[in-house]
Amino acid sequence: MKNTSDNHVHIVSFDIPCPVNYGGVIDVFFKVKALAERGFKVHMHCFEYGREPSPRLEALCYSVDYYKRKTTFGKIFNNIPYIVISRISEDLIQNMLKDDYPIILEGLHTCGVLLDSRMQNRKIFVRAHNVEHDYYQYLAATEKNLRKKLFLKMESRKLRRFESILTKATGILAISNKDYEYFKQRHDNVYLIPAYAGFDKVDVLEGQGDFVLYHGKLDVSENYNAAEFLIEKVFKGLDVKLKIAGMNPPRHLLKCAGRVPNVDVIENPDDETLQDLIRNAQINILVTAQSTGLKLKLLNALFNGRYCVVNDEMVDGLDVNDLCVVANTADEIKTVVSDLMTKPFVEEQIAVRKSRMDAFYNPSHATDKLVELLG
Repeated sequence: MKNTSDNHVHIVSFDIPCPVNYGGVIDVFFKVKALAERGFKVHMHCFEYGREPSPRLEALCYSVDYYKRKTTFGKIFNNIPYIVISRISEDLIQNMLKDDYPIILEGLHTCGVLLDSRMQNRKIFVRAHNVEHDYYQYLAATEKNLRKKLFLKMESRKLRRFESILTKATGILAISNKDYEYFKQRHDNVYLIPAYAGFDKVDVLEGQGDFVLYHGKLDVSENYNAAEFLIEKVFKGLDVKLKIAGMNPPRHLLKCAGRVPNVDVIENPDDETLQDLIRNAQINILVTAQSTGLKLKLLNALFNGRYCVVNDEMVDGLDVNDLCVVANTADEIKTVVSDLMTKPFVEEQIAVRKSRMDAFYNPSHATDKLVELLG
C-alpha cells in the first residue's frame, strides 16, 4: 500500500500475521490495518517459521521483510529467553538503521532489539500481549508433555528476569486493564491500547442455532484443557451438540472428543469457516483457567455471535455489562446452556448488544492514542 503520507512506522512481529487465525496475530494484523488506514507507511518485519510470505500483508504495507527464526536446539540453554533469542536478527537491525522512524515491537518476543546499543536513541514502543512469565508459568502447570513442561518452566523464569529490558523502551502498550495495572506498578511510560480484533460493528444473526461452539488455538494447553473440561464435565451426557474448532488439536483432545457422540472437532478451519461457525452457533462458550490479557476470541464472539457464555477468568477485570452470561462450575454451565438453547436471539437483543459494545470496546479511540504516541 504505497501512499504519500510522511508518517512511517516499523512494526516487528513475532510471526507472519496472515492468515489471521489466532489471538496474537489478530492484534498485529488489524493494528497494521488501522495505521495504514490513518495514512501511515508501515514497514513490516516478520519472523518466519512455518508460515508463508503473505501477499495480503504485502498489499497493506509500504514494505515487508521476512527473517528466518533461528530455532536451533542449543538456544534453549541461553540465559536469554528462547522466544527472544530465536528472533534476534542483524538483518532486522540493519534494515531499521536505514532511517529514524518509530518502532513497535510486538511482544517481549521481539525485544532483542532493545539489547542492541545501536537502537538506544530510537522511539521504540513495546506491545505487551501478556505478562509473559505469568502466562508461561500457567502453560507449564497445565502442560501434559513432561519435556514441554520443563521447557515452559525454564522459559517462565527467564522471561521474569528479561522483563526488565522494558526500561529501555519509550513506552509500553498494554492490551488490557489488568495488564496495564501490572506494568504501571513497574514503569512510568505505560499506555492502555486495547486489543485489535478486526471488528467495529455488531453483526449478529437473529434466530436460533442448534449447536454450541468453543474455539481457540488447540495446541496451547490453556485451550485444550478448557476443551477437555467442556467435553468431559459439561457436554458428556448432555443432549446438546458441541463443536470445537481451532488450530492443531492434539491427539489426546481428538481421542477425548471421539468418545462423546455429541462432540465434533473442526481441525484448522479457515477464516471464513470459523466466522460462519461463530455466527451460526446458538452459544459461543469461552472458558479459561487463566486470566491474561483481553481475549480476542471474546471480542469476536460479542461482535458476531449470539449468546456468549463465559467464566469469571475469561472476563476478569472487564465490565461486561450483561454482554455475557457468566457460569463457572460444570453444573452451572449445563444449566445455562440448556436454558439458552431454547431461546432465539431476537432483534431487541441485537440492539442492546450494539449499544453496549460501543461503550465496551472502541478501536478507533485506541488508534487515536497510538497515532498520538507515534507522532
